[in-house]
Amino acid sequence: MICMNLLEIAEAVDGKLVNDAWSAIEVSGSVETDSRLVSAGSLFVAKPGEVTDGHNFVEQAMHAGAVAAIVQRELPIDFPQILVGDSVLAIGRLAKSVLADLRANGKLRVVGVTGSNGKTTTKNMLREILSRSGETVAPIESYNNEVGAPYSILRCTESTEFLVVEMGADGLGSIGYLTDIAKPDVAVELKVGLAHVGEFGGIETTAKIKAELIEGLSPGAIAILNHDDGYVREMGDRTSNQKFWFGTTADCELWADEISVGLDGTSFKAHWSDGAARTVKLQILGEHHIMNALASLSVAEVLGLDRETSCQALEAMPLAERWRMQVTKLANGIHIINDAYNASPDSTKAALQTLAHIGRGKHRTIAVLGEMAELGEFSREQHDAIGRVVVRLNIDQLVVVGEAAKLIHLGAMQEGSWDGESVYFDSASDAESYLRGMLEPNDLVLVKSSKSANLRYLGDRLCDESLEVGS
Repeated sequence: MICMNLLEIAEAVDGKLVNDAWSAIEVSGSVETDSRLVSAGSLFVAKPGEVTDGHNFVEQAMHAGAVAAIVQRELPIDFPQILVGDSVLAIGRLAKSVLADLRANGKLRVVGVTGSNGKTTTKNMLREILSRSGETVAPIESYNNEVGAPYSILRCTESTEFLVVEMGADGLGSIGYLTDIAKPDVAVELKVGLAHVGEFGGIETTAKIKAELIEGLSPGAIAILNHDDGYVREMGDRTSNQKFWFGTTADCELWADEISVGLDGTSFKAHWSDGAARTVKLQILGEHHIMNALASLSVAEVLGLDRETSCQALEAMPLAERWRMQVTKLANGIHIINDAYNASPDSTKAALQTLAHIGRGKHRTIAVLGEMAELGEFSREQHDAIGRVVVRLNIDQLVVVGEAAKLIHLGAMQEGSWDGESVYFDSASDAESYLRGMLEPNDLVLVKSSKSANLRYLGDRLCDESLEVGS
């Protein structure tokens, strides 16, 4: 974070410095909500949580080198404290203030990214592209909520040229809140899908939440929109700001064709509106990642960055992120695709389509599937539908893990007259034992579930080179 004294911070967060004698103390390090990450010069934000309370760790932060804490209640210790009504709102206010100062004094440009799927991959792609042109800050993992996004913003310094803010939805007003803090110069809308649909009550509400990014843009900001998605197309009518469209049709400013997907990655031909074209060969697996790549190249285009350098940055990425279509080839010829960090009906269908496409005529295909979380009242319908998709794609073997995912197995059994092609296990350990007994050389295995199902660790264990297989 930029260096600020406690009086400046108190004013920024609408808080009260408990002792005026501390006014001139400067925060020269990071802003942390986890005391284990505190270092010399840090500001610690004591955030009440569902499991524990950050106020219990203020002394630990002090001993680790923090110079002050933002608190919701004054603590009886001799340590600089800024008292606020809500520490979560305080970290957002501080991020907004810091961004305003950086914009006034430097050349920082902010990119906001939202969408039901693809946010984290696009954020990682943007980090690779933008960092080749200037100092770039982008979130770690999926830091995209009311705490994570401001936390990422507060990593910026006077030398930061590009900031990528990933914006996750948490109900009506949540994207608008983050948009007001970040005030993006460039806003990316990737897709409106069924992720979190159970929380929001339907895809129409999801679309409304995602549109808050576009509706909240400042004058002069540019909206980058996915023309292939009907809900995103409608967002174009909600803003008078400049729009840049990407997709798979020639009426976009940037579009793709000649798509090819294999175990060595994904390739496509990118076309720009001025007639230029270039084949882009991603090491990342999955046709659905092409839209993320187009979105990232669109950002580079509107920011005036070199096209060739941007394409090379994407091509150099070995994977989107750990547990996201992560491919491991074992010595025995088995390929494991571990895509079990997150799952929605849309992303699961896309992963299954990739499995079927790559395996067709070359590999025996095995899909290991777990729960798709946060679907609410749509859970039964969507899990059943995924089982039927597996059958229609002619995937050779389905392994379903966990009670919450059992309807995938039942849906597959009802869709096809199978004899053992779909099996169900209550636990990952039982599924692992089964897989170790049935896998053969040259098999192609997809492991896919929401993070809460923990199948990503099953995928890791299957990548163990000691895996014994049949002949």
